[in-house]
Amino acid sequence: MQGSGEKRNPYDGIRIENESPKDYEAVEILTRRAFWNVNVPGCEEHYLAHILRSHEDFIPELDFVAKTADGNVVGNVMYTRAGLVGEKGQELSILTFGPLSVDPDYQRRGIGKSLLEHSFQKAAAMGYGAIVIFGDPGNYAARGFQSCHKFRITTPDGRYPAAMLVKELREGILEGEKWTYRESSAYEYDSADAAEFDKRFEPMKKAVLPGQEVFYILSHAVIQEGG
Repeated sequence: MQGSGEKRNPYDGIRIENESPKDYEAVEILTRRAFWNVNVPGCEEHYLAHILRSHEDFIPELDFVAKTADGNVVGNVMYTRAGLVGEKGQELSILTFGPLSVDPDYQRRGIGKSLLEHSFQKAAAMGYGAIVIFGDPGNYAARGFQSCHKFRITTPDGRYPAAMLVKELREGILEGEKWTYRESSAYEYDSADAAEFDKRFEPMKKAVLPGQEVFYILSHAVIQEGG
């Protein structure tokens, strides 16, 4: 019988369960494979996955892996706590996620979608009302994410980044207020430490690819006030 912490992916028979310590290495390997040369030459997301688990804002209950029938880890999503601060100083605890990784050999099979939908249900059941992420709208609009501008959520410097996306888990929780997003310090790290960590893995060739320029443009684009 399937355990209460597992969910079957209808597309492949993939099962979703909470990550355990025995999955850590496999998750870091697949995260490296998933992000290598995608946003920049090489990647650092596998180091981020490694350090997130020990941070106080990390939420183990929302750390999920997708596994094949024979137990291979082919997907992962990790959540941390974040915050919103209203105009009157009121604070709202929310969520962010990342890395979200699917092994390149298993992409476009609905695994990322299933990881997200499963995690959304669990997060809502835990009482969280909203999620803020930085990502490609083309990947997340279908999962219910909208522009931060629509929810009047800015970065601390008052900007509306095009890549800052918001999903309400509790409808209307963000209405009637202007918010400032406060990211967890969990995502702060030294790239030199990430480079040292990468030496533990099998060497992979770094390359400059066209998609990296798309990432650069999107990650630096800002929506103008009133736009």
